[in-house]
Amino acid sequence: MTRIGIILGSTRPNRNGEQVARWVLDVAKQRTDAEFELVDLRDYPLPHLDEPVPPSMGQYRNDHTKQWAAKIASFDGFVFVTPEYNHSTSGVLKNAIDYLYAEWNNKAAGFVSYGSVGGARAAEHLRLIAGELQIADVRQQVALSLSTEFENYTVFKPRPNQEPQLTTLLDQVVAWSTALEPLRK
Repeated sequence: MTRIGIILGSTRPNRNGEQVARWVLDVAKQRTDAEFELVDLRDYPLPHLDEPVPPSMGQYRNDHTKQWAAKIASFDGFVFVTPEYNHSTSGVLKNAIDYLYAEWNNKAAGFVSYGSVGGARAAEHLRLIAGELQIADVRQQVALSLSTEFENYTVFKPRPNQEPQLTTLLDQVVAWSTALEPLRK
């Protein structure tokens, strides 16, 4: 069965992303065409990239890198849940992505972003990164505005139109992940 990792790209105290990631997981778990797992970067405390050899060489020396690599390698595709910080994604998510190379290749990804303009700029930066890592990013995106999707900017209350958008994103990620399977072998 196709396995999709939902990567929670924030580790801040009181982060909004946890509510968003759990919503994504709750919607995804209603499906029968793939298995979904929440991957919280708090569970993978990676220091700033500290591998002596570039990730494209696949010669990981540190245990934290090996653990992270094994987790990412176990998936066929991803949904990145990203905040927008300073017109980009979070530093912790970028660092986690930068640790690996082959483990990302020939997999699909979708983006659920949140921020003052729905996190759109964070998702755009992640699309550029995905291209370099040979991740096929799907067209559909879920962009959640802090002013319309969060009560008092902190309590996540998605509008009814967001779930169909998320369903389309999941449809695309599962379809592309399945289609790319021959390339991963």
